[in-house]
Amino acid sequence: MLYHFSEDPTIARFDPRPHPSHPALPPAVWAIDRERAPMYFFPRDCPRIAFYRLPETTSEDADRFFGHTTARMVIATENGWYGRIRQAKLYVYHLPPEPFTCWERGAGYYIAHESIEPLKVEPMGDLIERLTEADVEFRLMPSLWPLHDALLATSLHFSMIRMRNASR
Repeated sequence: MLYHFSEDPTIARFDPRPHPSHPALPPAVWAIDRERAPMYFFPRDCPRIAFYRLPETTSEDADRFFGHTTARMVIATENGWYGRIRQAKLYVYHLPPEPFTCWERGAGYYIAHESIEPLKVEPMGDLIERLTEADVEFRLMPSLWPLHDALLATSLHFSMIRMRNASR
């Protein structure tokens, strides 16, 4: 199963569209797999950084970034977004896997170049509760930029989402 998350509960069909960060790509419908779905348990514009181990992650990086947690993934956002996350009404769309192809395995991204009708849509409820149920450590930070800079040279997988909205 693949998923799409939105604050709009009324989407009847997803049509391919250009990706704002990858304008050279042909228009597509984007989806995420179950394992990486927690990266999208946030309001759309919320800046966040998610990171997790890969098979090739070094023991030094694992110790440095996961030395004091048993979580499978860490997702950080900024303190100023906490209230908006608590109040957000987010919906998960269940999408059929057949028309999708993997765009980036490490990130769990899938794309389709045709319109997709969701199989069902459900409210997410309490987003922080959903994160904890998914074995994610949720961190609040004054600024994401120190974490951003620290992760760039690691062997971890990281996704830095909506960083244009992060505080400087």
